[in-house]
Amino acid sequence: MPKLAAFPKAFMQALCKEGTMTVSEWIQLASKLDIQGLEWYAGFLEMADEKNWPRFRQEVEDTGKVIPMMCCSPDFTHPDAEFREKEIAKQKRWIDMTQVLGGSYCRVLSGQRRPELSVDEGVKLAADSIHACLPYAQERGITLILENHYKDDFWEYPEFAQKMDIFCKLVAAVDHPNFGVNYDPSNTYLAGENPIELLKRVSHRVVTMHASDRYLAEGTIEDLRKEEGGALGYAKRLRHGEIGKGLNDYDAIFTELKSKGFDSWISIEDGVDGMDQLERSVAFLKRKIAQHWG
Repeated sequence: MPKLAAFPKAFMQALCKEGTMTVSEWIQLASKLDIQGLEWYAGFLEMADEKNWPRFRQEVEDTGKVIPMMCCSPDFTHPDAEFREKEIAKQKRWIDMTQVLGGSYCRVLSGQRRPELSVDEGVKLAADSIHACLPYAQERGITLILENHYKDDFWEYPEFAQKMDIFCKLVAAVDHPNFGVNYDPSNTYLAGENPIELLKRVSHRVVTMHASDRYLAEGTIEDLRKEEGGALGYAKRLRHGEIGKGLNDYDAIFTELKSKGFDSWISIEDGVDGMDQLERSVAFLKRKIAQHWG
């Protein structure tokens, strides 16, 4: 039976940039949710001090929850080898962070889709960098999870492996027991593609999932695709919304995952309109999990 975690999507600026919310405040807010875990983010301001790592783990576990997975954003497609080495070093620190927090899964990404990069070059740079981190992860019992991502909140360019074909190429280029896919159905819409089609191509490699729902606030998917390059942050047309009310077909998603024996963590990226919304999303996902996994 899959387990539910939550990610503080609504509070990223407060936790990572402004410092107007403490991590302990988020832990207490989330303690009221009927879930088993909290997905962590490496960029919380207070995570810069390593002394906080065991303290936050204890605070989460005191509420009866665990920290199963780490969300971080390495940029492995930079053409400069020295830059990539620094990103690999950062990723290793995030792996250490995940281990101290008691987690099992740590995200990796491909990197930014820099205009001068060819597909083959980008896949090779990203795959080589991920391979460079895998022995380190394996020694610490951590699985690296590649997300079909749209764009880190703080990046200039979108994800290099945003498109399905490139993402599948990169997944195929990394064959290791401590590597898998973190599937996010909503991000596929940002590539103008079909999330179920992507899932069927990678479901045998999916080890964790992001649950979210997106809806078009204005215009069409085609409009979105025309304007996606080079803007800092997320596109404005596509909004996070309550799960079960947006574009995603959770029956189709869960049918496919169940057929592949998936029983791992599903982390909710939602609650941008408040904790009430997050509670409704939790309730929706609990119903769907019970329906599909019994």
